[in-house]
Amino acid sequence: MENESIPQPQNRSTGALVIFLIFLLPMPLCLLTYHFVVWSMEQSAIMSLSAKNLAWAGLIGLAVQAVVMTGIMAVLWYFTKDDRFKPVYTGLFGAAVMAFPALLLRLIGTNNDQLGSIMQFVLCSIGAGIVIALRKNKIEWGRASLPFGLLIAGIGFLPFAIYGSFGSFGDAFLGLLASLAFGFLAAMLIGETGNLFLDGICIGAVLALLGSAIGYDGSQLILLAILPAFAFAIAAVMPSKLAAGAVTSMLAFAALTMFDPTELTALLGDIAGIASKTTVIVIGLGIITSLTALILRFATGSGSGARAKRIIGWAGAGVVWASVIAAFFIFGHPGNYGDRLFVILKDQADISAVVKIKDRDERLTAAYQQLTAHANSTQAGLRSFFDKADVAYTPYYLENAMEVQGGTLIRLYLMTRPEVERIIPSPRLRAAPEDSPSPGNLTDANGVQWNISMIGADKVWDEFGVRGAGIVVGQSDSGVDGKHPVITKQYRGYNASDDYNWFDPWDGTTSPNDEGGHGTHTTGVILGANGIGVAPEAKWIGCVNLDRNLGNPALYLDCMQFMLAPFPQGGNPLTDGDPTKAAHVLNNSWGCPTLEGCDPNALLPATDNLRNAGIFVVVSAGNDGPMCETVESPPSLYDSAFSVGAFDQFGNVADFSSRGPVTADGSGRVKPDIIAPGVDILSSTPEGTYAQFSGTSMAGPHVVGVVALIWSAQPKLIGDIDATEQLIIDTAKPYTGDTSAGCFSGGVPNNAYGYGVVDVYAAVKQALGK
Repeated sequence: MENESIPQPQNRSTGALVIFLIFLLPMPLCLLTYHFVVWSMEQSAIMSLSAKNLAWAGLIGLAVQAVVMTGIMAVLWYFTKDDRFKPVYTGLFGAAVMAFPALLLRLIGTNNDQLGSIMQFVLCSIGAGIVIALRKNKIEWGRASLPFGLLIAGIGFLPFAIYGSFGSFGDAFLGLLASLAFGFLAAMLIGETGNLFLDGICIGAVLALLGSAIGYDGSQLILLAILPAFAFAIAAVMPSKLAAGAVTSMLAFAALTMFDPTELTALLGDIAGIASKTTVIVIGLGIITSLTALILRFATGSGSGARAKRIIGWAGAGVVWASVIAAFFIFGHPGNYGDRLFVILKDQADISAVVKIKDRDERLTAAYQQLTAHANSTQAGLRSFFDKADVAYTPYYLENAMEVQGGTLIRLYLMTRPEVERIIPSPRLRAAPEDSPSPGNLTDANGVQWNISMIGADKVWDEFGVRGAGIVVGQSDSGVDGKHPVITKQYRGYNASDDYNWFDPWDGTTSPNDEGGHGTHTTGVILGANGIGVAPEAKWIGCVNLDRNLGNPALYLDCMQFMLAPFPQGGNPLTDGDPTKAAHVLNNSWGCPTLEGCDPNALLPATDNLRNAGIFVVVSAGNDGPMCETVESPPSLYDSAFSVGAFDQFGNVADFSSRGPVTADGSGRVKPDIIAPGVDILSSTPEGTYAQFSGTSMAGPHVVGVVALIWSAQPKLIGDIDATEQLIIDTAKPYTGDTSAGCFSGGVPNNAYGYGVVDVYAAVKQALGK
């Protein structure tokens, strides 16, 4: 579309053309396939700590690509005698070399998107500067073609506007800077052969190499898929560097910012699916746009009607981008979905003295008062600064911490504050289609289940008449379907109020509901009627700390606080909590891994304080077995939590059940503490249905029910965590199952099964002195 013609190269060679096509034509698809395999290996490490060595796959994979592709491009450049391909191989060599500094992006870790954008901007800017400094020929900016570049970019951006969503303003701004630098570097590296078809192949290869290097955590797959699809459209606006840079920049902006790279994980699944659908649509639009651009370029040439073309171009670009903006606000997900910061203060309250208080309500009240007073005092300076700076934050007291809505600048400021110990991510999910309840495939529970009988719960009911009455279970999970017939009457707010009984820090719902199904199932295992629950007369209160199977340290802490001092709907946890309404025993069928922002000690003070207050904290050990050292995610690794592994109906430890010893915090402690049924467990699911689930998430609730039966039978043990733990340990059955695979070395306690198999009948019998 430019007036200047490109000088025709000399020394044409058929052999050189064949080699060019063999190496460059399949390159985008080959790189996409290669990086999908590498990404899948990384996901395996995220899905299970037993595969944690594969976490280095991304770094190693890119390093291999850097060496191999740089070497190939250097050889092709050196040996080619065809003048058409010398500048092409020069640009491809530069794109391949970028993989070396881009290795730094694979080291920044999850939930550091702003730092990643800054690094992408710096790497691409330096790379572009070097390319410009080494160029010998004049840069063809081609401003007249810019509107056509913007028009093409808008077409590719449209699906992202509909299905994607932005993070915070800082995320979007830094992502835009990174994308502009990426597009500028790409435009500088694109070489021209004088043939539109060959140029398109060259551009696709350059963009594939750059996208695979600069993208990370899954965004490289989107870049690899969509950028080459527009290669021939970019070729049609060449030699304009401005137009080529505009197309590449805006497409990169969509890929890097409209989907959070950390959320493109197989652990979530939903965002990866939406991103895949969006990518497929964009690929289709890219192919159509490329074909259209090439036809128009051949049909109109580049030498006539330049002014009219510019007018048409700007008009078309305006219409397309107006459509993008309208689609975003009408069909998309506008809003601020940025990640936050979890700030842990150095001065943590010591409430260990409350253990000596005999009266339960007095002990809980003293713990609450000491913790809130300490938080109000030590956080005063930070709160004052944030109030003046108009920075939103949430203070916490169970652990002296704050969640702050800020990015890199706020992090840098907090690092200068003497009262701050450390800052970790507190990731927030971006907008996506809401979860709908997941009903099970069965409509009846059919009496007492094998798992209930296996631990002796039904014998406790029949022989001692103990079914959990008087005990309140704190259930923090994806929610609970409060209308399910086997758990509805056990809700403490049944036929009463949801105040002090239900809290949803994710969505602000005011009555029990479950968008996933996980929480309804685990609640049923604890206290479901009709033979599915261990303690069917216990009561429950609920809190939502998981949304689409993901949480963060702040939201986990929200629910832990609610269980110590419940508050009314819309109440302030620091002032409106009522510790006399606290739960007795907590079920925690969740863990907070690095993906969710936690480091090993992220929730340690909170867990310790709950124990000191007399609340029994039961935690599922995790599903990262069978390798050793896979009890790693808080709070399962803590000594103050009672961690539970899983076994099947044949008495064998489940392969997925996480094992100790705990190495994440350097303690080397043995975990789990005990094992309970956790394979093919039948329990309640939303909409009055039932289903069989497997996981330590199902094992932990059994032990919650065990504690409820013990304390219901022997109220003198309520709040005495040490004695109750010792009772469960002393009455556990020896493990006699398979030890052929997994981490079974050593005696008792053992890092695969702890002290053995939980036996609630023996525990209650001993508690009653019979």
